[in-house]
Amino acid sequence: MKRIITATVQNQSGVLNRVTGMLNKRQFNIDSISVGSSETEGIAKMTFVVEVSDPQKLEQLTKQLNKQIDVIKVSDITDKAMVARELALIKVGGNGPLRAEIQGIITPFRASVIDVSKDSLTIQVTGKPDKVEALITLLRPYGIKELTKTGVTAFLRGQQPAKQVTEINSFSI
Repeated sequence: MKRIITATVQNQSGVLNRVTGMLNKRQFNIDSISVGSSETEGIAKMTFVVEVSDPQKLEQLTKQLNKQIDVIKVSDITDKAMVARELALIKVGGNGPLRAEIQGIITPFRASVIDVSKDSLTIQVTGKPDKVEALITLLRPYGIKELTKTGVTAFLRGQQPAKQVTEINSFSI
């Protein structure tokens, strides 16, 4: 089962490498990862999507993450009400009448054309991962020339508390 794990970490050089190295060493496959600054200076937020087969493996994952010196807090937000989004840039072949057809496909997805050349269009789409995948599937017959996606980034809706597995430092962010 895919789990969405967030980690609040010190925003320092090497943190991402140490965390992903630990996950790799313990044979956790990262489906996606998104890392960026948070609202607090010096603090970053990581969002992992990982395949975890059983609750013991999930517990092992969170304990190992919390052992990392730069990790402040780890939360499994999979079963909580959350906002999760992904971004994809998709370059498809298309000229003349195909452009209008492609525009008709992307409109319901609230995607937009962000670059046009003589023989291609670059489309930007953001949303839930299944929405992004659905658009990619619909665009495949038009010849995807290039595709890149961000990892999922997520946090909880409203004021609900994250299921905090453990916390190393006792200060609040």
